[in-house]
Amino acid sequence: MYESIYARQKQFYQSGKSKDVKFRIDALKQLKRGIKYYENELAEAMLADFNKQKPDTYMTEIGIVYTEINHAVKHLEDWAGTTKVKTPITHIGSTSAIYKEPYGVTLIIAPWNYPFNLTISPLIGAISAGNTAVLKPSEHTPMVAEVITRIMERIFPSEYIYAAEGGIETNQALLKLPFDYIFYTGSTHVGKIVMKNAAENLIPVTLELGGKSPAIVTANADLKLAAKRIAWAKFSNAGQTCVAPDFVYAEESIKNALLEHLKYYTHRFYNEDFRHGRYMSIVNGSHFDRIKRLIQGDIVYGGRTDAVNRRIEPAIIDNVEFDHPSMQEEIFGPVLPVLSYGSLDKAVLDLRDMQDPLALYIFSENESEIETVIKDVPFGGGAVNDAMFHLATPYLPFGGRGNSGMGKYHGKYSFDTFTHDKSILKQTTRFDIPFRYPDAKIFRKLIRLMMR
Repeated sequence: MYESIYARQKQFYQSGKSKDVKFRIDALKQLKRGIKYYENELAEAMLADFNKQKPDTYMTEIGIVYTEINHAVKHLEDWAGTTKVKTPITHIGSTSAIYKEPYGVTLIIAPWNYPFNLTISPLIGAISAGNTAVLKPSEHTPMVAEVITRIMERIFPSEYIYAAEGGIETNQALLKLPFDYIFYTGSTHVGKIVMKNAAENLIPVTLELGGKSPAIVTANADLKLAAKRIAWAKFSNAGQTCVAPDFVYAEESIKNALLEHLKYYTHRFYNEDFRHGRYMSIVNGSHFDRIKRLIQGDIVYGGRTDAVNRRIEPAIIDNVEFDHPSMQEEIFGPVLPVLSYGSLDKAVLDLRDMQDPLALYIFSENESEIETVIKDVPFGGGAVNDAMFHLATPYLPFGGRGNSGMGKYHGKYSFDTFTHDKSILKQTTRFDIPFRYPDAKIFRKLIRLMMR
């Protein structure tokens, strides 16, 4: 089945239709119209899959996609244009240019935590660059996957864009095909499997993974504002966000004061939602059980669980050390461990000993502290005096490094990810400089003297 889809997409791509810039812009506009038509169905699907409320669905799933589409439509003609670059004197008579070439038939494997946004955002890049695409929505959010399929079937022919629903078997079948590019978002474990399969056919990949993203809070921070922003970022989406603060690393002298603010804002933002059943559910039973096991130790706020509805109350754990169960893996749930450090130098060394996280957040009003953390700790990207908000701008590349992934996207970076830069040198035929040829020894000596 998927072999025939791939073959038809290959044929469609080779026809050249998807490369036409007007075709791409029209496709993006059609995508937006299709999403608008299915907005209510998407909201209902989110509610059914994991109790995601309509305002959150619009803000974190649909609205951000509209922003990406609008940005791409506005700038696509410039992005897709051939770029002229300089040519060295050794190449006199020639000109140099970079042509923007699509990869071809692409595969986009999406996760379940933002099941619509993280399927469609890469698709915007694939369409913008002139590719065809096979989408693999997550099987863990089946209702959303079904709506995604309906949208694609309504607005695009399957030889251009196709959504393949299914579980592990579907992933395995798709990964056997010789796609021209693979874009994967999800766990590090599965990312390694994707990369291994891609290597068999030398397929380039983008891997958007995760990790234990720290929020560092120094004594020079605005503690109230830091707590407010950390609480929002950590417990939004029930903590099921790849760039959520995975733990807080606070300077010893301000840790207790910060904790009080964290408890206050967590209660203010999420208590009513949890009490009245509006707080988002954990995606499935196995993830629920895994997260529940991490809630142990000095629990200073929350931690109640509702197994029937797979809901976990935001939990804050104090006096955590690096050997605590919550520090052994990415939490990916509403549990916030709080650790403390004596000196920032020690904190930096501790963080450098960990695997590179997808994000890092530093809260401080001291520029020296901020620059030290940014320059000395390896991580994908992040924010100063904020958390998670860097994800929402199309002007910043989003992506990890090392264990947290490779490659980047958003805005023009999405276009670049799905584009091959084809370098072209155009040489004159009006004259022929002889220095390249074996019998031009004197001329080549002259050129070397000129280049000193």
